[in-house]
Amino acid sequence: MTEFPKIRVMGDAALWVELGDALDADLNARVHTLARRVETRRGVSAVVPGYASLLVEYEPTMCDYDALRQEIADLLRRADNIAPQTPRQIEIPTRYGGADGPDLEFVARHNGITPDQVIEIHTRTVYQVFMLGFAPGFPYLGSVDEKIAAPRLETPRPRVAAGSVGIAGRQTGIYPRVSPGGWRIIGRTDVQLFDPMQEPPTLLRAGDRVKFIVSAR
Repeated sequence: MTEFPKIRVMGDAALWVELGDALDADLNARVHTLARRVETRRGVSAVVPGYASLLVEYEPTMCDYDALRQEIADLLRRADNIAPQTPRQIEIPTRYGGADGPDLEFVARHNGITPDQVIEIHTRTVYQVFMLGFAPGFPYLGSVDEKIAAPRLETPRPRVAAGSVGIAGRQTGIYPRVSPGGWRIIGRTDVQLFDPMQEPPTLLRAGDRVKFIVSAR
């Protein structure tokens, strides 16, 4: 049985901190709490949160590996006493079904419910941004109600429109730009998630909350 947390070296200027191995909202919130504390440490150049882990990059000329490892270990021991930051909540107006959501009917059939029920369930949940990845600004959101969970496409689409809202397993996400993709597309939003000319370039950040709302066509 694996014991957590674990701290491992990653190359010559980074640490990998593992808090667990589950897709869990509370565990993910601990990752983001730790990230906020670590990023203020002298010599830390970047922190990259994942589902249940954190990559910490540092400048070797400004801080020592052993010292940073000890600081992180101390933070982990106190993590349960750190009050979580109140997350932002962003609403995402979404058009469901039709050309904007070609897989809505499949998700409904797969779960033995109607398309309207899929929409109702998808929009009543407040999702947590577990992490950003795959493409710049792509949010991995969870957790999707098991009543609308659906498998990925067996063959990914070569082109998924920007703003497409998809489901894969018990996660939902939004494609920020045109790209290939294998998630089941149930809708589409006009909200721009990634703009390289803005600072920060991504609308969402790890730890945020997202609420989908039905948008008129």
